[in-house]
Amino acid sequence: MKNFKLILNLVIVVSGFMFFQCTSEYTPIAGIDGKDGIDGVDGVNGSDADAALCIQCHSSTHRDPIINAYASSGHATGSSWGRGTGSSCAQCHNNEGYIDYLSNKYFETDDAGDLVEDVNGDPIPMPNPDGYAVSNPINCTGCHTAHRSFDFSTDGNDYALRNIDPVKLVLDPTIHVDLTNSSDALGLSNACVTCHQPRPSYAIPAGTEDYTVTSSRFGPHHGPQSTMFEGIMGANIVGSTAYPGAGANGDNGHRKGTSCIGCHMSETTDMAEGGHTWLPSQESCVTCHTSGAPTEVTGFAADLETLHGLLFDLGAITATGSTVSGTYPVKVAQAMWNYKTLEEDNSKGVHNPKYSKALLKNSIEALQP
Repeated sequence: MKNFKLILNLVIVVSGFMFFQCTSEYTPIAGIDGKDGIDGVDGVNGSDADAALCIQCHSSTHRDPIINAYASSGHATGSSWGRGTGSSCAQCHNNEGYIDYLSNKYFETDDAGDLVEDVNGDPIPMPNPDGYAVSNPINCTGCHTAHRSFDFSTDGNDYALRNIDPVKLVLDPTIHVDLTNSSDALGLSNACVTCHQPRPSYAIPAGTEDYTVTSSRFGPHHGPQSTMFEGIMGANIVGSTAYPGAGANGDNGHRKGTSCIGCHMSETTDMAEGGHTWLPSQESCVTCHTSGAPTEVTGFAADLETLHGLLFDLGAITATGSTVSGTYPVKVAQAMWNYKTLEEDNSKGVHNPKYSKALLKNSIEALQP
């Protein structure tokens, strides 16, 4: 028994020396140095001028007035963003929905060129298949992301807009609107077209058969500004007033000589207009219209009221301008479409005076006994 205890104590003592050796300092033996690596390529030296160019926009003194102007705009105020919880509305009424729509991450193009949900991509984060969980107003991060090029002197300043490419219309994907012109060489106004276009809920009445209106919201919705500017997407009823033609080849001086940003984001001494308020200023108008308001819009309000009266008498529209569900002769349905287009364009004919006048005059003629 004593021998066993002696052996056990010896094992413990020897083990202690082993652990002591394992934790003692160790001096490594130096090996042969490896070969030097290949030198990297020298980068391009920056310059104070480049930094100064960035600071012109990316500074509090530049941004604060923009933020204040935006806060008073229709994008930031009102309740339009409240519609952004619906999956079909989110692309324009929800900041995140707009980003998703442009990213093509959640949508893909089918064989007909229409946007459909991308079943192979990441699902849209929503509580159910019919909508988004929350909706936020369109803000800075919605319209702006990263510059395509930092060589502004050569490529122009794109202001980091998410989209300045031609826009395929949702009502008719075969039509692409590109507002690039001499006053907007990069097509910055195409960012506006993405949302300010008719929604695809209703078709433009055509043909000779009766047309059934199924909703009090019949018409191009609230965004026909870009298509009115382009001179398209109205119901072109044949009449005594000629239509001016569409796009850059049409007879619309605004389409050829200015743009969305040219009028709605012009520089002004009145901070309540222009810039990120998106309210056109008188200063921007008189740049071209040195003699005052153009005569092309004269009579617009009276003609719109006449058209409203004719439609009201037919029971096709209410006193407040809502459409009445029912089946109508196609000419009546076309006049309803034109009335809602001109009303919701909200420019009083200014976006395209000659096209507005043709839609009005020919619609009135079609409804008169």
